[in-house]
Amino acid sequence: MTDQRPQYGEIATLDEQRRAAGLPPLGEVPVVESAAAPGSSAPADGAVADMPAARPRPVERFVTIGLLAYGLVNVVMTGLSYLDFSTAMNQMMSVLGVDGEFTNYAEGRTWGTIAAIVLAVGWSLTAYFSIRRLRSGRLSWWVPLVGAAVTLLVASVCAAIPLMNDPAFIDFVAKTAGQ
Repeated sequence: MTDQRPQYGEIATLDEQRRAAGLPPLGEVPVVESAAAPGSSAPADGAVADMPAARPRPVERFVTIGLLAYGLVNVVMTGLSYLDFSTAMNQMMSVLGVDGEFTNYAEGRTWGTIAAIVLAVGWSLTAYFSIRRLRSGRLSWWVPLVGAAVTLLVASVCAAIPLMNDPAFIDFVAKTAGQ
């Protein structure tokens, strides 16, 4: 007689081992077929079947990227003009026919910088969401348009605050409203 006893599982069959582990016998386990081709890196757990097929949309991709590029040029040009806020407001006031110059320098510098930051952050968020939608195969051409509208609205409010507190502009508005 030997003193060695069998190790755990050496004598048990595969079905007995599975039953001891609380698993059903192999005959009761459904067979899962792999959706991935051999050698591919696609997941084989059925996740591919659950995802909608992304249709290639080269025109939409071109339009989205074109709108983002156009927006970037506008953000850079407008942001730079907001950083020199008094010059930009003087030009705008001369186009409107306002007598006088923009003199609210301190507030213009602060709010001009805020407006430039709003433009940069707005464009960055718009680009982020556009690229995410492009990568997932969803419609994305509208994201740069909505992002530009929202960003422009917020930046315009930032620019209007020092303008509405400028004496020359207030005088112009009062004269125009009185006519």
